[in-house]
Amino acid sequence: MRQARRSRGSDDQTLGMVLGSGLANRLARIFHELLSRDHETGNPLAGLSGAQRARIRWACHRATVPRDWFQGVPKRYVAGADTRGRQKGRPYSRSQQVIHEISGLDRRGFMVQTTTVDTIGQFVDQTVMIRGWLYSKRSSGKVRFLLIRDGTGTIQAVVVKNEVSPATFALTDTLTQESSLVVSGNVHADARSPGGYELQVSEITVVQVAEDYPITPKEHGPAFLLDHRHLWLRSAKQHAILRIRSQVIEAAREFLNREGFILFDAPILTPAACEGTTTLFETDYFYDEKAYLSQSGQLYAEAGAMAFGKVYTLGPTFRAEKSKTRRHLTEFWMLEPEAAFAELEDILSLAEQLVSHLVHSVLTHKSEELKILGRERSKLESVLSPFPRIRYDDALDLLRQKGIDHEWGEDFGTAEDTLISELFDRPVMITHYPLQTKAFYMKSDPDKP
Repeated sequence: MRQARRSRGSDDQTLGMVLGSGLANRLARIFHELLSRDHETGNPLAGLSGAQRARIRWACHRATVPRDWFQGVPKRYVAGADTRGRQKGRPYSRSQQVIHEISGLDRRGFMVQTTTVDTIGQFVDQTVMIRGWLYSKRSSGKVRFLLIRDGTGTIQAVVVKNEVSPATFALTDTLTQESSLVVSGNVHADARSPGGYELQVSEITVVQVAEDYPITPKEHGPAFLLDHRHLWLRSAKQHAILRIRSQVIEAAREFLNREGFILFDAPILTPAACEGTTTLFETDYFYDEKAYLSQSGQLYAEAGAMAFGKVYTLGPTFRAEKSKTRRHLTEFWMLEPEAAFAELEDILSLAEQLVSHLVHSVLTHKSEELKILGRERSKLESVLSPFPRIRYDDALDLLRQKGIDHEWGEDFGTAEDTLISELFDRPVMITHYPLQTKAFYMKSDPDKP
């Protein structure tokens, strides 16, 4: 065994190196790479990224090795390491798993590219490492099929008995739903697999075996799923919904920023109501005063518009309505643009362009998620501006043609909205409502007050 030379003139101890076998050899490979890069700088980590430094630190902290292997290694990398020394015949199985996982070395000492499922197509016929959770598994004779998700997507990992070690193949039988693991293997293109690619597994490292995961593949009722909401998020449909929601928010910010609007955050606690006092969540404030959860950021946005011209708020909104319909939510996020000097036509044009941009952004970037939710692309593809625009009186005529005798001056409800919208292939805008159906801040039509 021989020790690598240290940098000359360094106040900080540089990484030592021992060329041996087993885990020592793997640690040595990591240290040797560092020393060969920067031994003249006095700091062997100078040329590394934060992630690379973290890998070395974690490897040193988690390894079980003899104390003298860390001769000359800076203390911050040795602190916490298990230096009890190797007992006779004791394997370093756990330490090897950590080194493989963190350093990216396979068992032959070669570097393995760590990637994610959404970028797996860039590595066809290459060996990569995927870190994620077991979504489901099935077996067929001497082959195991593991469906692995990593947050960016799912991929099928194929474990063939004759192509892996007996220990690795046996390990697949112990894996349970949502166990966390690290899988290495060769990427193959396969149109039959989820996402069009699959992983031919060579190694598996188990991080943790999940016990008694409650959301099994069988059907569960809404009450049970809501009680386990934090785990339900891992299911395909919930995952798709939240990824689409993220895309909608990103697209909304992109559009409004492009149109010259700036984000204007409104407070969540407010001193008064802005949408009526019957739906307020009330809480005690300081000095015997009351405060309320915001019903809207609108009034603050109006003040912001007088300062900046164009602003928008995007934040949580609360309504204390005891309703279980799909159209009533206790809490939701609301997007509210406000623009100074805007006329009705300006507002209509902004609204239709915004909605069209949001829909087509989702169509472009989240098509797979739409498939999971079973949404028809054709209906969404027709959401293009300009939208049809009709007045309140025209909407009444359409309802009468459908046999609905709606009294003039009454606001439209769910049934009326549905009937009118079904007559068009895209959203329809209804304007010029009777004044008594709208809030006090709505501007009246000067030609028909």
